Amino acid sequence: MKKRLLMFFLVLLIIVSSVPLTFAAPKAKKEKLMVYTSMKEQLIGQIRDAFVKKYPNIQFDYYSAGAGKLMAKLATERQAGNIMVDVIWTSEIPDFYQLKREGMLEKYISPEAAKVVSPVKDPDGYFTPIRLGTLGIAYNTNYIKTPPKTWDDLLGKDYADGFGIANPALSGTSMVSVAAMVQNLGWEYFEKLRANGAKIGKGSGEVVDDTALGDLKACLAVDYITIGKIQKGATLGFAYLDKILVIPSPAAIVKGSKNIEAAKKFIDFMLSAEGQAIIANSLTLPIREDVPIVKNVGLVAPEEAVRRAMPIDYDWVMAEKTNIIDQFTKIMTK
Repeated sequence: MKKRLLMFFLVLLIIVSSVPLTFAAPKAKKEKLMVYTSMKEQLIGQIRDAFVKKYPNIQFDYYSAGAGKLMAKLATERQAGNIMVDVIWTSEIPDFYQLKREGMLEKYISPEAAKVVSPVKDPDGYFTPIRLGTLGIAYNTNYIKTPPKTWDDLLGKDYADGFGIANPALSGTSMVSVAAMVQNLGWEYFEKLRANGAKIGKGSGEVVDDTALGDLKACLAVDYITIGKIQKGATLGFAYLDKILVIPSPAAIVKGSKNIEAAKKFIDFMLSAEGQAIIANSLTLPIREDVPIVKNVGLVAPEEAVRRAMPIDYDWVMAEKTNIIDQFTKIMTK
């Protein structure tokens, strides 16, 4: 009996020793990243896909909404003591100045930041421009045969009773644009526009639609909105004036981020040549000179846009926002 038992254990030992022992390596802990952005779904979706492909160990989520809604959401989270967002990316530059003042942003200067071309930069590194949004003039080619070249051209008879500007109370981009025009051209310019029959539109997209339909002859227009409609067959042209409205879209890491390293990687990626190529292909301007823009659609190179950009005092814009909207509305509705 003992002999049989011994033989059994010898056989078992031989079998076990012949089976290779394999141990599964512990899985690396997946990083997380939450981005709040006002960018269009198509753009942020492309950015996400490329980023996750490069960093498959990062779980990327985003929440896309208007900048005002995002700021309200952040304020609620802050009050509750539970910040959910890691990176915020919008086109509302005054919000970033405000968040910086309130100590809500994490300082981070990306290795890629040295290549940024922008009329607005934070020397302290609390936010970084990611793209250069520009505004030009969208015009209906059935009415306007010669593209405008200067701001004074909009005061001529070709634009009488047919020039529109999005309501700055509804559009943050329009609010900053109107503020820049006030600083550079004066309220007298708006008085002249109104005397020539200029009108208040609704949102930034709606005024371009109204121009394409012929309800307006021309309007102050965002680059990618207008060019996108032209590519789809709209009877529109797009032209920059002598001084260009350039409104960068910054991104920043939110103070209290639980995923600081993933957030830094995201900022680096968006500033990289790869990330900027996605930005450029969305029919707006990248913030790097070494990334080509889409040709033959009316865009200018980033360095030229910066050189021709209207200067904007954002501290003044923040302080005077309500007055700017009120004064604009008063002039344009009388």
